[in-house]
Amino acid sequence: MTALRVTTAGPGGRDRLWVSLPDGRGVAWYDRDTGRVSLLSAAYEAEVLAALAPFVSGRITVGPPPVPTASDLARLALHPDDDLAPNRPGETLHTGCGDEGPGRHRTFGRRDPRPAELAARQRIGDALDGLGGAGWRVLHCVPLPGSALIDHLAIGPPGVFAVGTVAARGRRVRIAGPAVAVGRAEPQPRVRAVRRDAERAAHALATAVRPVLAVDGPGRLEVAPGLDGVHVLRDGEIPSLARLGGVLKPADVESLYATARDRRTWRVA
Repeated sequence: MTALRVTTAGPGGRDRLWVSLPDGRGVAWYDRDTGRVSLLSAAYEAEVLAALAPFVSGRITVGPPPVPTASDLARLALHPDDDLAPNRPGETLHTGCGDEGPGRHRTFGRRDPRPAELAARQRIGDALDGLGGAGWRVLHCVPLPGSALIDHLAIGPPGVFAVGTVAARGRRVRIAGPAVAVGRAEPQPRVRAVRRDAERAAHALATAVRPVLAVDGPGRLEVAPGLDGVHVLRDGEIPSLARLGGVLKPADVESLYATARDRRTWRVA
């Protein structure tokens, strides 16, 4: 029996399971919503069903796939290690946060900010994933050359958005010029950073990308004028992105998503 690999795709890995050979070539996928296993090769049916057995409950149907979308074809052509779609919000923060709970991590006597940052990225990420029903595609924790990353990349009818997260949760947030100050902490150049992320994403994707700062649960939000095209939204205002008008057709959204989910795209960002 050939050893097969099962990986997840879709927001939080909830929508679809992909089955691939050890060299990364896809042989099947399982849609949880429809209960259907789509086989690209009938020769692997027994191995595919055995690999999926721990993940499947209830009745399923097995057969050849429906006509694949552009996104399906792009996904099947990707090696699993190059596919960014399974990334969770704050993926790089999961390691090291453990299960001790927020507030229990301390660095040099100070409260470790990572648990709060992770929780904020999860909440903003969930809100962005909620746009899926309106024809959006969202990626989380998109790696850029070096140690930089884009917290969230949202692609929908209104265009492409690089979304940076600001963890506030009840604290006062002041945004002026390039700086963002949360509570009594030292201001950080978050406006400049998210604008730079959008510029790098635009270079990699060869399309316009707009910068967004998503502020998670601020007690008070003060935004000075003159942010030069940077959208500032509270976490509860994320759905307003869907009301910005339409510039991309569904096929354009799928094409950009297929390009963006490939890790190799970002090596030139």
